[in-house]
Amino acid sequence: MKQSTGPPRAGSAGEPDSNRDGEEGSPITLAAILANALEIIDRDGIEGLSMRRLGDAVGRDPMVLYRHVPNKAAVLDGVVEMVFEQLSVDITRPDWAAALRDLAHDFRDLACQHPNVVPLLVTRPLATPLGMRPQGMLRQLEDVLALLIGAGLSGVDAVLVYRALFGFLYGHVLTELQEAVERPEETDDVLRLGLHRLRISDFPRLRSLAPTWATYDGFTELDRGLDILFSGLAAQLGLPDATPPPARTRKSK
Repeated sequence: MKQSTGPPRAGSAGEPDSNRDGEEGSPITLAAILANALEIIDRDGIEGLSMRRLGDAVGRDPMVLYRHVPNKAAVLDGVVEMVFEQLSVDITRPDWAAALRDLAHDFRDLACQHPNVVPLLVTRPLATPLGMRPQGMLRQLEDVLALLIGAGLSGVDAVLVYRALFGFLYGHVLTELQEAVERPEETDDVLRLGLHRLRISDFPRLRSLAPTWATYDGFTELDRGLDILFSGLAAQLGLPDATPPPARTRKSK
């Protein structure tokens, strides 16, 4: 019997369990399990997810879940795959930088919608060899490579651009969503950031820039970082369209 190397794909989640144990209620699917897992993580964090709590959420004994996923790690991979599958790239788009800018903002939007999932988005793919990752994690990688190679890059340079982009994105969303503020209710920036605990003579520049730290705008800083990244890559690799594309318009809330 072939041993599973990861969670069943969300795309095959249409097959419900047969309810052979006689439990009441409609059969469950992998998609329902992963959706409930995401809700638990959104509400209570990664540490709040357990197979028992997940079983309670779908109205089944936890042992029933193992018909769909081999373990909790597979559930986490499935959640990451489900989120990554919401990302898409138009590989026929002639403006590679504009396409990647949209992808970057879509990634940030997903991270802002699911901040508790961000540590999983950053660590789960990197902790798994490429060939063992769920296909939903690999699709956007394949599409970015297709976009860049179609724009005239070599395969080696396309991989370099992909790693540079997602290395920046991972760092950006972690900075934006995970950075702690000591006293968010304070109006004084020094107090909000806890900088009053430091001697002025030891960190004068850090303290003087307190307003800058306190008025962090993730949307704007993402665009500025992408401008620097794309123009630098274009100059180094001789990419087409070296002029940075226009910044993306902020979505209205």
